[in-house]
Amino acid sequence: MKTRSLLASFTLAVAALSATAFANAPEGWTTDLDKALAQAKTEKKCVLVEFTGSDWCPPCIAMRKNVFSKKEFVTAASKKYILVELDFPKGDKELAEKNQPLAMKYQIEGFPTVILLTPEGKEFTRFFASQYPKIDDFLKHLDAALEKKELD
Repeated sequence: MKTRSLLASFTLAVAALSATAFANAPEGWTTDLDKALAQAKTEKKCVLVEFTGSDWCPPCIAMRKNVFSKKEFVTAASKKYILVELDFPKGDKELAEKNQPLAMKYQIEGFPTVILLTPEGKEFTRFFASQYPKIDDFLKHLDAALEKKELD
C-alpha cells in the first residue's frame, strides 16, 4: 500500500512540475504586456504578442518548439519587436484567468494568435502564428507587416 501511495505522490509531483515548465515563457520573452509597451516606447520598437495555450494546443506547442524558443528567432525578432507571451494553459488556471481580460480586450478567437502593436499599443496586424511554421517564413512575415505599417 505504501508503494502505491508513494507512486501516486511521485506521479502528481511530476505532473505539477510539467505544468509549471509549460507555463514559463521562452527565454527572451516577457509575460507582462504593460511593461513591454513601456519598454517599446523607450526603445522605439513594436510589440509582438502571442496568445497561446502552451500545454494543450498542438499548433501552439509546435510553434514554441520550432520557432518561438529558438535563439535565432528571438535574436532576430527582438531587433524590431518586444516579445510577449500571453499563455492560457489548462495546467495553470490562475495564469489563464489572469490573461483572460487581455484575450477579451483583443477579441482572441483562436490559438496561436499573434498581434503586432505599435509602441503606443495600437494594433496594426494579427494572424495565426501557425501560418508561418518556420523561422525564416515567420521573420519575413514580421518584416513585411512592419513595412506595410510604415507605408500606412
